[in-house]
Amino acid sequence: MSNTLDVVIIGAGIMGCSTAFELAKRGIKVAVVEKGLVGSGGTGKSSAVIRQHYSNELTARMALYSLRVFQNFEELVGDECGFTETGFLALTAAKDRAGLEANVALQQKVGIKTEVLEPEALVGIMPGIDTAGLAAAAWEPEAGYADPYLTVNAFAQAARRLGVQIYQNTEVMGIRFSSDRVQGVDTTRGGFDAPVVINATGAWGAQVAQMAGVDAPIDPCRVQVAFFRRPQGAEAPHPVVADFVQAVYYRSETGALTLSGLIDPSEAEAIVDPDHFNEKLDPDFVLEAGERIVNRYPVMEQSQSMGGYASLYAITPDWHPIVDEVPANSGFYICSGFSGHGFKLGPAFGLMMADLVTRAPDPLFSAHLFRLNRFAEGDPVRGQYEYSIVG
Repeated sequence: MSNTLDVVIIGAGIMGCSTAFELAKRGIKVAVVEKGLVGSGGTGKSSAVIRQHYSNELTARMALYSLRVFQNFEELVGDECGFTETGFLALTAAKDRAGLEANVALQQKVGIKTEVLEPEALVGIMPGIDTAGLAAAAWEPEAGYADPYLTVNAFAQAARRLGVQIYQNTEVMGIRFSSDRVQGVDTTRGGFDAPVVINATGAWGAQVAQMAGVDAPIDPCRVQVAFFRRPQGAEAPHPVVADFVQAVYYRSETGALTLSGLIDPSEAEAIVDPDHFNEKLDPDFVLEAGERIVNRYPVMEQSQSMGGYASLYAITPDWHPIVDEVPANSGFYICSGFSGHGFKLGPAFGLMMADLVTRAPDPLFSAHLFRLNRFAEGDPVRGQYEYSIVG
């Protein structure tokens, strides 16, 4: 079998499906090939937090754009994404207060609804919070979380309605070139001919890049998520919390559950084979995450562990993605390495990729910041503050 297309996208996570949707809106003939099922990689297991707390103007603008898509998802994409507005709190110690204030000022400048709060104001937002060790917080009332499975499948369905073919259980075995230009891909379902191939494979990003002779510093790293059932009397949803003092994040989930993970740069050291890794939750992780939550939200001492899972981040050296055509003018693009904070930016990166591929003269979001060569140039993406790896 051979299919002639304009673009082949490898990977049916949120990046692949949102990019397919944006390209198809421009009348481009697209196929998506996925070795598993739609969303079966990192997207389907995402914590799916929707926040705008970034310290670079570009990523802050992209987060705001994406929030507006999530807020109006049925109108703009079709189907549901499960967006739930709970608000978002970023909690910091005294040493990071100046950075937090500068960050919030940048976000306000680009139109994000956010403010700096003193610790005593937090009790009105999250009754029962222990403010010990806190100097300030950033508060985003419009933030929340989405359902990752609903979101990615909604993008996939929207793309299909525009003519995109999505081939599941279809593994790419090789990428074909002629005279340094992409010609297509070979898969377990046969060949697909196209002058453009997009690698949107997340934790498999480096493996697929190697098929094109490209070295991409993207490590597949194991991360964990734990669930806790909130105790009687505390069943009401709480905001999304990123506690940089306790180095933990958590958000509400349906069924009076709280979903939790760590804010820990050492997760970059847990490199695994993305096809063969322990997907079960470590008991020690449950204890660690639970203790860090209780230190800030004491009512959770009476919570009940409800299990969890391990998933994958695709981590780059600066915790920001690679979005680039490499080599230049080859037709091979990378859109991977989102390091655990890509889901919330999915709508904006889909637009960025479509603009990049079609060489839009005035793109809304420039991809230059995320070029592959930034690492060789000694110019990684840097935040304006020191308290976190969140961008």
